[in-house]
Amino acid sequence: MTGNEIIRVFEQMSPKHLAFEWDKVGLQVGTLNKSVKNIMITLDVLENVVDEAVEKQVDLIISHHPVIFKPLSQINPDTPKGRVIQKLIKHDITVYAAHTNLDIAEGGVNDALAEALGLSDTKPLLETGKDKLVKLIVFVPENHAEQVRKAMHDAGAGHIGDYSNVSFSMPGKGRFMPTEDADPFLGKSGEMEIVDEQRVEFLLPHSKLSNVLKAMQEAHPYEEVAYDVYTLQNEGESYGIGRIGMMNEEMTLKDFCEHVKKSLDIPSLRVIGELGETVRTVAILGGSGEKYLYDAKRLGADVYLTGDMTFHPAQEAEEIGLKVVDPGHHVEKVMKKAVKTYLDEKLNQIEDKLNVYISEANTEPFKFI
Repeated sequence: MTGNEIIRVFEQMSPKHLAFEWDKVGLQVGTLNKSVKNIMITLDVLENVVDEAVEKQVDLIISHHPVIFKPLSQINPDTPKGRVIQKLIKHDITVYAAHTNLDIAEGGVNDALAEALGLSDTKPLLETGKDKLVKLIVFVPENHAEQVRKAMHDAGAGHIGDYSNVSFSMPGKGRFMPTEDADPFLGKSGEMEIVDEQRVEFLLPHSKLSNVLKAMQEAHPYEEVAYDVYTLQNEGESYGIGRIGMMNEEMTLKDFCEHVKKSLDIPSLRVIGELGETVRTVAILGGSGEKYLYDAKRLGADVYLTGDMTFHPAQEAEEIGLKVVDPGHHVEKVMKKAVKTYLDEKLNQIEDKLNVYISEANTEPFKFI
């Protein structure tokens, strides 16, 4: 598979349009127009990560934190950033970043944190948008309808609420006359052809339309595929940053802290609040989330788990009666397993010779004593 094909699959999980406007997501170093055999998933792209990628002969790195976030005025190998970029280019390693879009995406960072903590009935902490819905109608020869339908379902068409593989079809007659320049699957140039066809309809989010159209065209036997796309007034699913949900049972804040340490594999954390008080409703936001304190409080969270809390916002949390657990920024490492699991499932259906590695290099700058 090429890098472009792999990223097209990955973006079904983490579409770029979900990212905040200020974010730097997508291709960062190298090219996606090449064959890829080895992929590595990482939280950060530091020099030790690149050295690991070189050792494992990695072609493509998918990272959460962008390697290039602030504009560069030069690529100087005498600087840490310059050495990283030089090594990536020298060893033909492509870097693709999925940052706030992976935070927001279903199955991304915050869902992985919620799953690790055992939260149920989760929803976004703060809604950032709604996905528009479209109806896609395609006309397919009767004996190819099932293969086209399956390809489009696999690409993301036909999900309504808790139901998947949703479509509607009706039989009909397709009529066409190939011209002299055509290379028809059915019929002959200059002769009218009448074919038993199915009209197949799907509902899908607009964000998945390009992937679904590509899958449709690849599975469809016709040289020119007849299809219609309609924008709908129906509201699509909302998406947003962070999550809020429920623990299975109440526990003290102290016990919750121990649960966080065990679940997220961290040696220590910081906490705001009385350790003996009970908690059950939990808000989470991986990375730096102190500016969402009031959103967590407004939605009724007993405790808010997020990283990089600074002094004055911590005082504000205490003043408004919101308990806070700060496990650090690095707990976003849960994204590595989540992305690998997704890619293994999706890519192995297409290409069984791909290797997806989780980076083992340590990018946590803090030591705990």
